[in-house]
Formats: sequence, structure tokens, C-alpha cells
Amino acid sequence: MTTERLREQFGARPFRVAEAIAAGASRTTLHRMREAGELVPVSRGVLQLPDEGMGMQSPLAAVSARAPGGTICLNSALAFWDLTDEIPTRIHLAVPRGAHRPAINEPSTRVHVFAAETFSLERQQASTDADEPFWTYSPERSVVDAIRLARWVGHDVGLRALRRYVARSGSKPERLVELARELGGGARLGPALEVLLS
Repeated sequence: MTTERLREQFGARPFRVAEAIAAGASRTTLHRMREAGELVPVSRGVLQLPDEGMGMQSPLAAVSARAPGGTICLNSALAFWDLTDEIPTRIHLAVPRGAHRPAINEPSTRVHVFAAETFSLERQQASTDADEPFWTYSPERSVVDAIRLARWVGHDVGLRALRRYVARSGSKPERLVELARELGGGARLGPALEVLLS
């Protein structure tokens, strides 16, 4: 498989070795291209064309390529949606309970197990600044998760994200309340919202 065919197939995004093989590349060809510098390893089992560039958020795409059934969540999702000033030192990835729990060391990743019945709620595809696709939760779910799972993100992080979200034009506080009801974070979210909206 030539570089041009890989570019046609995958464009700027990182891709798994398994995806390239399914598209017609052989493992030997991929190894040869990597050795020649025609492919760049992004993470274990994930490659990218070197001239496509790495976006500012490309670790999110690399993790998504390694775990396509997972979802970028918590601090990482808040950072992507500009709902925190924190720069996470690792990628936070959610997988549904009962699914394979990947071990991803590069980029540094913390895997969280979310309830299978609500895992897909507000899950959506996003893109990095280099147009690399990945899965994440909506801004609304990211805020609710940060409030209800404060032990994982830090109590102040969730409250600051809530404050920033509510201050935005087009924010939907009523959707936050609905999601908190569905996900089980209403007891924490309700009082904080009351203070912010009063």
C-alpha cells in the first residue's frame, strides 16, 4: 500500500495497524514504511502519516484510535470544551462496564468504568484542531460528570466548570438538571445550580 492510498483512506487522523491491514496494507509494508520514516508511531499500534502534522489535541485522537469504543471524559473533556483552565497530565477515557478495559501508557491514560446503561448518553464525535476524529461527551454531560464524580476530578474543578458553562451564551441549565437525574448526580448539582442562577 502506498503513502497516497493511506492518505486517501485515513487523511490527517491517526489509524490503528488493524485498520490499515483491513484497508489492504500488509504488516510487513507498514513495518517497512515506519522504518523508512514514512509512518510515525503515535501510540502503541497507532500510526500517522508524518506530513499530516499533530494537532494540539492529537493525544485524544491517538487514545480514541486505540480504544474506538471508549469516550474521552472528565478532565480531558472539560479541557476540550474549554470548561477548565487545568491542563490534564493524562487522558481520561471512559469505557462501559463489561467491555474490554484497555491499558494505554502512551499517551498516559486513566481508564474509568461507566455504567453500561448510560454510557452512550450525550456521547458524540468531535475533531481536534488537525481534524482528527475522536469520541467525547457533550459539554453538558462533561459538567454533570465532573460534579457527580468529584472524587475523580476534584470538587473545585467541577464547580468551576459548572460556573463557566452557565456563564456561556446558549448554555442549557435545564439540560444539566435532566442529565443529573438520569446519571444520578442531582443531589450535588441542584444546590450548586441554585446558587449560580439565583
